Amino acid sequence: MAIAPQIFDRKLLRARRDRIATKSAGQPLPDFLLERVAEEFSERLVFVRREFPVAVSLGAYHGLLAARLRMLPSIGRVIDVEPSYAALPSGGESKVVAEEEALPFAAASLDLVVSGLSLQFVNDLPGALIQINRALKPDGLFLGAMFGGETLKELREAWILAEDELAGGASPRVAPFADVRELGRLLQRAGFALPVADNDIIEVTYASPLALMQELKAMAASNPLIERRRTPVTRGLLLRAAEIYQDRFGRPGGRIPATFEIVTLTGWAPHESQQKPLQPGSAETSLAAVLKPRSKGPAATE
Repeated sequence: MAIAPQIFDRKLLRARRDRIATKSAGQPLPDFLLERVAEEFSERLVFVRREFPVAVSLGAYHGLLAARLRMLPSIGRVIDVEPSYAALPSGGESKVVAEEEALPFAAASLDLVVSGLSLQFVNDLPGALIQINRALKPDGLFLGAMFGGETLKELREAWILAEDELAGGASPRVAPFADVRELGRLLQRAGFALPVADNDIIEVTYASPLALMQELKAMAASNPLIERRRTPVTRGLLLRAAEIYQDRFGRPGGRIPATFEIVTLTGWAPHESQQKPLQPGSAETSLAAVLKPRSKGPAATE
């Protein structure tokens, strides 16, 4: 069995979530993106006319998304699944410490799986999606949000230029994220029925590039790459990256923009009741007949 390439340092990610959970001690966290995802998921689920007795919030972090789901009358038990024990919410009905790539659920045991901004940091995303599909009951729903390829494009460019200038070559500083078309194909490969991938571009402004970097650190979203440069960032390199960011992207008044692309994935575990595409050649009307211009009859009279 092929082993997925190891891109992200999962041990480091867990340690960062542990540290933030311990350090915050109930203090507000910069979760505006996760709040946006929770609101989006809630709106989508309201329009799904069915019950979800058992749901899983995968990569639950401190439980913001799960708490929002519990407010919906169509959703029953919600299980928080999170690799960081310290990050798991103190409340909640059920909590499980587990990696997104190793789900501890029996086949066809879940009605709904949601994931808010965590799957972009797994090393084997196709494998994780296959496991989610397997854990869902027939006609069960998967709803996931991930960062897309446009995320932090300004910061990525600033770091590359600064390191090339001062160190003679760039090291990876911002994680590579998949684009919406690739993620849609992954849903199909994982065996989901009716797969849909759509994206939303969000632009946020910060007082300075350093303020952006500090917030990313507080979100446990700073550089998690295995191939990252292990030597500490020098003050000169940090300030030069910030200077390039400000020069290239700064707005009047001094604030800087940061782009976040959120890709929302929707897929259903296959079930015989679902709509299926027609087989090639099964159409009863030819495309030529549909496109053929109609002859004009006599003009209508009053």
